[in-house]
Amino acid sequence: METNISQALDITSDRARYDESIKEILADKQILARILKYTLDEFENLELDTIIANIDEPEISRVRIEPGHTNTEKIKKCAEEDNVPGEGKIFFDIRFSVYHGTEQIKVLINIEAQKSSRASKLGYHLDNRIIYYLSRMISAQKEVEFNRSDYDDLKAVRSIWICMDAADDEDSINRIVLSQDTVFGKNMDLTNLSKVQGVIIRLRSNENSEVSKNTLIAMLEELLKKESADIKKKRLSENFGLVMDAETERRMDIMCNLSEVMIEQGIEKGIEKGIEAFIADKLEDEVSSDIIIHKLEKRFNLSYDKACEYLRKYSESVTEKSD
Repeated sequence: METNISQALDITSDRARYDESIKEILADKQILARILKYTLDEFENLELDTIIANIDEPEISRVRIEPGHTNTEKIKKCAEEDNVPGEGKIFFDIRFSVYHGTEQIKVLINIEAQKSSRASKLGYHLDNRIIYYLSRMISAQKEVEFNRSDYDDLKAVRSIWICMDAADDEDSINRIVLSQDTVFGKNMDLTNLSKVQGVIIRLRSNENSEVSKNTLIAMLEELLKKESADIKKKRLSENFGLVMDAETERRMDIMCNLSEVMIEQGIEKGIEKGIEAFIADKLEDEVSSDIIIHKLEKRFNLSYDKACEYLRKYSESVTEKSD
């Protein structure tokens, strides 16, 4: 028989592989093109095919962000002298370059996918981390994109974060930009402030929420929803125009299959314990069954039938314990 630690390691491994599979599907150029088009002004009026054609091959979880490691060209010769003692190893989830306009302006972008945007869960404010990432993407260009004092060769950077724990009414896209404020005298013409931008895309955690009014959020919520690969591919194709080529299908199948494996292995047992405790509290407060079922649907993203099943199961458990 497998030991508990062996089972835990298997689950951890599947969790890591599932997280990587999400990054893989987000790194699909069809997805990246839509993220760029619906979050950044410079891509707003471009055709998706044009954006796709100008995206370089993304790097996934391979680019470390601490000093000396952001540029692979510098790793071998500068790793030791640029390393900051005490800093942990941090990686960009996805990094790629995309060209825009007749002058082929290079834009460096990293996309981070994470569970939360809330400081209470993260232990820090997300805007602080985005500022840090943008700063690293800027400073890493020294002696790579420009030399000495050739600061006009600095490339624009974008840090786009996809967070997955918004409430039903919190789906949103927020942009962080540098702004100019003339404190005294004549206004200066500062034309390069747009080179540094951050974006936070907030997706809702309740998979039963109504379809978002924002096209990009609606697509991403559908993409990351826990459902069969066939249903997901059909909806993404029909509703959002994604072409299900072999590579896109491969990435989506892997993500959906790993999601099913994790559920089967009991990754969500913690949620079940939470449901049990929630039902016990409501029964103790003599809340009606209809209200408990409604709250289970909303709080734990359950179908009506599943909520009824949990209520019946844990009501019997509570009754047996009281007897």
